[in-house]
Amino acid sequence: MLHGRALRYIDEVARQGSIRAAAKELNVAASAISRHIAELETELDAPIFERLPRGLRLTTSGEMLLAHIRETLRNHDRMRAQIQSLRGLSRGEVTVATMATLAAGRLADVIADYREAHPQIRLTIAVRDRPGVIEMVASGGADLALGYNLPADNRLQRAAEFQHRLGAVVARDHPLTVKKGVRLTDCLIYPLVLADRSNSLREAVEDMASATAPLTPQVETNSMELMKRLARRAPHVTFLNRVDVDQELRDGDLAFLPLTGAAARQRLSLVHRARGSISPATSRFIQFVQERFAASEISD
Repeated sequence: MLHGRALRYIDEVARQGSIRAAAKELNVAASAISRHIAELETELDAPIFERLPRGLRLTTSGEMLLAHIRETLRNHDRMRAQIQSLRGLSRGEVTVATMATLAAGRLADVIADYREAHPQIRLTIAVRDRPGVIEMVASGGADLALGYNLPADNRLQRAAEFQHRLGAVVARDHPLTVKKGVRLTDCLIYPLVLADRSNSLREAVEDMASATAPLTPQVETNSMELMKRLARRAPHVTFLNRVDVDQELRDGDLAFLPLTGAAARQRLSLVHRARGSISPATSRFIQFVQERFAASEISD
């Protein structure tokens, strides 16, 4: 990378706030870093750092330069990963930001299948709320975001989108299981276990309830596992997407009862940054998500 050493020097000085500390972190001479900074300030005809008694602080020009430097370094790292990945996806890394409901459900199967096909690829899965998954991808902290009802954002581009059925999740011996489909009002006579307001599930259920009756949860939690465990004990009722309880349905631990009504669906989106390229490892992960979640969309 042209001038790559100078860019990394300036990035580290900005992080440390000191040439001496940056030199120690990078294991180079402080004079070499000072020389690169001076040369770049001469080239730009503007100061990059403000010299203070106790260190350095970026000037306005320096902040603009640092944003460019970090974008350049990220693109360089992606390019190197792409070149390395051309050898049959032998190496690489994919970071996915997602929601708790997905991490506790179908996504685990997707990850296992991907790891089996590409054992040398390292996966990092970060669980965040809806604003968190968007910001991770937009800022470059994650390659992909997978989440329900993600709002439009011009920093992001959608790679795939699915519609998933929302339903009541109950114990196999729950009285509601005699019905093939249930209305939300059918569930309100039983103790409700609801996701808290940090979860998009709560918003989806409340949107449905707005035309009927207010929801009064007996248990409110941000733990998907707790919601499922309580649902195993009748007469509790919780609300999840069909894909969230795949394994429990296969094991016979829970029953999924589709909720009637046009609003009883959630939109699942897979997004990446609108700017920049996608590594082969990330592209292959996108294919895995599309195949697995598209199949569940048809069967829901």
